[in-house]
Amino acid sequence: MCTVEKRGNFFILTLTGDDDHRLGPSLINSILKALSQVKAQATSGSVLITTSHGKFFSNGFDLPWALAAGSISGARDRLNHIIQIFKPLVAQLLSLPMPTIAAIAGHAAAAGFALALSHDYLIMRSDRGVLYMRELDLGLTLPDYFTALFKSKMGSSLATRDLILRGMKVRGEAAVRMGVVESTHHGEDGVFNAAVQLGEQLAARKWNGEVYAEIRKSLYPEVSEVLGLRGKPISISKL
Repeated sequence: MCTVEKRGNFFILTLTGDDDHRLGPSLINSILKALSQVKAQATSGSVLITTSHGKFFSNGFDLPWALAAGSISGARDRLNHIIQIFKPLVAQLLSLPMPTIAAIAGHAAAAGFALALSHDYLIMRSDRGVLYMRELDLGLTLPDYFTALFKSKMGSSLATRDLILRGMKVRGEAAVRMGVVESTHHGEDGVFNAAVQLGEQLAARKWNGEVYAEIRKSLYPEVSEVLGLRGKPISISKL
């Protein structure tokens, strides 16, 4: 499902295997467990990098698992279950006490795109991979926290419109121009090395993780409210 490895100040969360990393109950619970482990071991200067093996960063919710219920009502119940258990995963990333970087070495579609967008920084390949919201093609509506996440993180209402209401498939350089992605790099190794380089810059600041998390939540009040993330009283860690 996924692994988490600590390398100095870095936590490397990897979606393992060469499949398309569909977000079903098993993978979601595996990531949640990994993030709980990361949070428990966090110190000042910690950074999370999330990456993946294979062609996909993530191909979204596990619709084949939902459809395997064998009936429309059963499929709907399974999909609603996935939507509900994915919500605390997004909340966990938005409240994690450290900077977070998504190293996107392949396609990130639908909920896979939302997973990437839940990080502070997105880094993509220049030679392969797209960001894609396919809900219109599938005839699915967006969960409220997806809408709030995209409105909070995209920066441009036109970019949000094109991605969600036009179903645009956006490659790395275009995603940089749209303000969605930090930078693009050639090949899987190029993406990961760029994530490490950025992570080293962030880790060197030795920020207080709890303060970082509170400021992040205040920066995105709409999605934080939808996710039920409550702010803590103001504190001063340094004078």
